[in-house]
Amino acid sequence: MVANVIPRKQNSIRIGVSVSDRIFDIVNTILLLIVFASIAYPLIYVVSASFSDSYAVISGQVRLLPVRPTLMGYKTIFKDPEIIRGFLNSVYVMVIGTAINVVMTVMAAYPLSVKDFYGRNIFMGIFTFTMFFGGGLIPTFLLIKNLGLYNSYFAILLPGAVNVYNVIVARTFFQSSIPHELNEAAEIDGCSDIRFLMQIVLPLSAPILAVLTLMFAVGHWNSYFGPMIYLSDKKKFTLQIILRNILIKNQNSDAMMLDAATLARQQGLADLLKYSLIVVSSLPMLILYPFIQKHFVKGVMIGSLKG
Repeated sequence: MVANVIPRKQNSIRIGVSVSDRIFDIVNTILLLIVFASIAYPLIYVVSASFSDSYAVISGQVRLLPVRPTLMGYKTIFKDPEIIRGFLNSVYVMVIGTAINVVMTVMAAYPLSVKDFYGRNIFMGIFTFTMFFGGGLIPTFLLIKNLGLYNSYFAILLPGAVNVYNVIVARTFFQSSIPHELNEAAEIDGCSDIRFLMQIVLPLSAPILAVLTLMFAVGHWNSYFGPMIYLSDKKKFTLQIILRNILIKNQNSDAMMLDAATLARQQGLADLLKYSLIVVSSLPMLILYPFIQKHFVKGVMIGSLKG
């Protein structure tokens, strides 16, 4: 005998939304759309202008989509050996500099996170002191020159090898994510501090390592003041210095010796190169971010807690 099962209507409870909540949601949505548009439109415009005809760029015809699409800007860029060399130099500085920064930051942050490390508060105070006081540009330049580091990449990489703010963030992450009992259990089993750091702490610290990697990589890639001050060999110039020189050269060109058509053509090509270089110089960071994005948010949130 099969019993007939009669479905019963479940009473659903509706929670009313007040008028003030609806207004708040609408205002937030409008504000977020405005912020998104103000951020997205310049990016879309730069990409569209880099693929547009040079005359359309200088005449203001580009609004949202490319006008008479062309690859002239990118072809000109990749034909220039200085730009290719500057791009490779920037990649080299970013990779080596990021590796040095991450290693030095972890080496400074992990001991400061260990509770039984003698004198850690004193060392933390010394680190914090450097955040408020610095030697200045001229003494730093003289020091770099006397050490024989002038016109070398180490003049860019070594002075900023340790960033105190990132050391504090990494120390907070280690304190909040690595239990002290885990260290005690490893010591009982005969694990040394270096082995504990390499085989236990670092595999569990992927979020903060991703944060440090992205922060340092973006900093090195966008840096132009250090290479401009400490590098004199044109073969060692980074992409940002090459871009700066191209913009200055275009602004200081002798316009009195050219007719209107030639001047307009050169100005259009200069603007096209400018937008194309912006896209090319931003591409590595856009490629890097998706690979560490899943760890980035977690690392920032955990490392931002006080401990």
